[in-house]
Amino acid sequence: MTSYRQELEKYRDIDEDKILRELSAEELAQLDLELLEMDPENVLLPAGLRQRDQTQKSPTGPLDREALLQHLEKQALEAGERDDLVPFTGEKKGKPFVPKNPTREIPREEQITLEPELEEALANATEAEMCDIAAILGMYTLMSNKQYYDAICSGTISNTEGINSVVKPDTYKPVPDEPPNPTNVEETLQQIQANDGALEDVNLNNIKDIPIATLKAICEAMKTNTHVKKLSLVATRSNDPVASAVAEMLMENKTLQSLNIESNFITSTGMMSIIKAMYHNTTLSELKVDNQCQRLGDTVEMEMATMLEQCPSVVRFGYHFTQQGPRARAAIAITNNNELRRKQKKT
Repeated sequence: MTSYRQELEKYRDIDEDKILRELSAEELAQLDLELLEMDPENVLLPAGLRQRDQTQKSPTGPLDREALLQHLEKQALEAGERDDLVPFTGEKKGKPFVPKNPTREIPREEQITLEPELEEALANATEAEMCDIAAILGMYTLMSNKQYYDAICSGTISNTEGINSVVKPDTYKPVPDEPPNPTNVEETLQQIQANDGALEDVNLNNIKDIPIATLKAICEAMKTNTHVKKLSLVATRSNDPVASAVAEMLMENKTLQSLNIESNFITSTGMMSIIKAMYHNTTLSELKVDNQCQRLGDTVEMEMATMLEQCPSVVRFGYHFTQQGPRARAAIAITNNNELRRKQKKT
């Protein structure tokens, strides 16, 4: 008995080109069809590449969608309706349901006799009055929560629809939008540059069309300003270049006491420059940097905690820590800074 390897030896010297030349056109087409690598389970391939093309009929022409829809509509209209297996006659079978309403006799010990005046008052009471009486007696299962609390909290009859009324949602008054910030940015910049003594609070909150160059100019003017004590740049679309200008301002300004840059587009790089600039500032007591466009990261939070520990002048810090370690350190540092400030005031 010959081995499998010896059986394969006779195919070693076969001339494949000669065999292909001897095949007919039909046999070559069949060979091409067998050699196609198809994957019907691969959903990433188009439907036409998942299986072999078995269509032998030549195309009749390009696709005419309108003609196809007209043909389908005509075919549907010409198709006859199927007859029902059981024709509908409209005949009602069986007996109609009649609910039973048995009259329950109240036992003598459960019967309550009221005074004639009360009997007459209850007999003539409206649905709204009965609803308020039920609420006062604590029968809250007979009404909705809104009806119950309206009857308890108000001194007048507030439930005008009765006990069995449909529960409706509360009607809330529309809350108007906040008025726009009336601050004139250009005039404020000129006052800061002129070191105007009447300007102590700069509020540019929610002014979204301030150019980045103007924000940087405000920070540049704040370096030498000696009267502004509070600067607020909330939701002004400030980014890292503005954060760098704020950091440079903090290193030179010796008058500013409160800085708020919440709800902006400052990343961890810009925030790190602001935190490091705080080591050179001894007058700022309030700093708010929360709600930026992205998460600042653990490194920035650890640097914030270290800054609060080494800067006793900061007694209010606005930021929501995501890690327990920096949060605990920051809380202890703020407590110590406030205690130190209290002792300094006493002395």
